[in-house]
Amino acid sequence: MANRTIRAQRLVALFALGCLLFGFPLLSLFNGGGTLFGIPLLFAYLFGAWALLIVLMLLVVERSG
Repeated sequence: MANRTIRAQRLVALFALGCLLFGFPLLSLFNGGGTLFGIPLLFAYLFGAWALLIVLMLLVVERSG
């Protein structure tokens, strides 16, 4: 039972992190005209943050299982 509670709390924390990562203040920082290896900086940030959240969710779910 405690294991489920900890996992649920970690997933809620990841949700909050996702809200922060995809919120306006951080997105506006990367909305410049720069590129990263030819990819616009905003798109690189979006896909990088998305991949990071997926990996973190995978770790939370697999480790607690």
